Amino acid sequence: MSLSRRDFASATVLGLAGLGRAPWVARRRDHDIVIRGGTVIDGSGAAAIRADVAITGDRIVAVAPVIAERGTREVDARDRVVAPGFIDIHSHADGSLEEDPRLESVVRQGITTAVVGADGGSRSDLAEFFARVDALGPGANIASMVGLGMVRGVEIGSMRRPATPSQVTAMTERVAAALAAGACGASSGLEYTPGGFADTAELTALCRPLAGTGLSYATHMRNEDDRVLEAIDEAIAVARGAGCALQVSHLKMQGPRNWAKLDDAFARIEAARRGGLDIAFDRYPYIAYSTGLTSLFPIWSRDGGMPAMLRRIDDPTDGPRVKADVLAKVELIGGWDNVQVTSVSGRGDRGVEGQRLGSYAAQQGADPYEFTVGLFRRNGGGIGMVGFAMSEENLDRLYAHPLGMVCSDGGAFAIDGPTRRGTPHPRGIGSFPRVLARYVRERRAITLEQAIHKMTLQPARRCRLPGRGMVRVGGVADLVVLDPATVADRATFADPYQYPTGIHAVLVNGQVALDERGERGAGSGRAVRAGSDG
Repeated sequence: MSLSRRDFASATVLGLAGLGRAPWVARRRDHDIVIRGGTVIDGSGAAAIRADVAITGDRIVAVAPVIAERGTREVDARDRVVAPGFIDIHSHADGSLEEDPRLESVVRQGITTAVVGADGGSRSDLAEFFARVDALGPGANIASMVGLGMVRGVEIGSMRRPATPSQVTAMTERVAAALAAGACGASSGLEYTPGGFADTAELTALCRPLAGTGLSYATHMRNEDDRVLEAIDEAIAVARGAGCALQVSHLKMQGPRNWAKLDDAFARIEAARRGGLDIAFDRYPYIAYSTGLTSLFPIWSRDGGMPAMLRRIDDPTDGPRVKADVLAKVELIGGWDNVQVTSVSGRGDRGVEGQRLGSYAAQQGADPYEFTVGLFRRNGGGIGMVGFAMSEENLDRLYAHPLGMVCSDGGAFAIDGPTRRGTPHPRGIGSFPRVLARYVRERRAITLEQAIHKMTLQPARRCRLPGRGMVRVGGVADLVVLDPATVADRATFADPYQYPTGIHAVLVNGQVALDERGERGAGSGRAVRAGSDG
């Protein structure tokens, strides 16, 4: 953003003289809330303007240089940016929603809508899920895709086998029903089971209900390293065959030997766009990914779940093949010390949480592969990991690309309560402030206006959320007030339970979700359905 802090400080707006620096001041009501003297970045990508913003109920009712009417509450936004609430287009915040509907780490990033149901996993009945969200009153809004892995699991189970024509019909009907209930797209997780057992023809058939809706097939592709280009080709083929838009989830070139493939990846995406395919992608702002530890093991070995995988490991024929594939995967990402365990299900192994597998196994006098297999024997499949395998320079380019958006791919956590467990990837606590600090302010990969566009209007349009993603009269009052000079992530891989700085206020549906004192309001989030203006 071109405005300096001195420019901000010199912007004296009528009516501010008596406010001081108190973030909330009680007034005779003309509007519920008036945000005064801020620099409005409206989410469209347009240049920033100085303006007041008035809110009545859950709507923005005025955006003007000076709003004469008072607010029951007034927000002093001098020196600060007023932006649409961020929309996380790839979130796993629903994983702990029942345990802690506050969604602390979501709201404290400035995220007002989390799009869940990613990577092929969603609730099986979205109408029921949305009703439950509304009953919970979460801290942020929740939208959801329909997970094609979930659909396959319901109709076929966890086994690796082709779908019959009648099963394809049944699965397609489930997708159509989810879209009718308000799903904002369909997702796949093709490195996971059982979704990864679907072939291209099945995926194409299941995506056909998306045709004509403007909604996307969002895919965690079949491969993100040595065969990433082939995986992009498959994703494009599915979307073209189904006649729908395509969202490539958390686009990455994994492993140093694949980093240079980003040019070829862009070339494929841009060629598809020129050919008429509505295609885009998203990415979280870290060089490490997070997934289950089973992802180190080939998908064929996971057919049938953990007991079947352990039988294959013990089998004299399959066992050596499994081990060879695992060691090749570990070599690809740079060795066992590029694998950090984030969570285990068994109390006896809690000491490994937060540790690098190579070093920790050595401390135990164990071979890292055998130690990993032992973890599975003791814990089942409930082990999380972080893998350090991507390029910082590629991240600059991914965010600079006009088709790139910002996501967290993270869960919801809190520094207190039931969601403080393990050593999770910091992306669930710091992603959106990190983009503003690192890729806008420090590395200058994108401007502040561009970053906010990638966090707001771009994903809102992608998910057909017409009332959100812009600061505009008539829009839903999902808003964030931030300090562009100090906004930053604080969560680290070693110490993830640290909230970001510089997020001064968050409004969700016109209600105060977070104020400058760091105090949280009552949950005003709700289920958000595709195509709905509210």
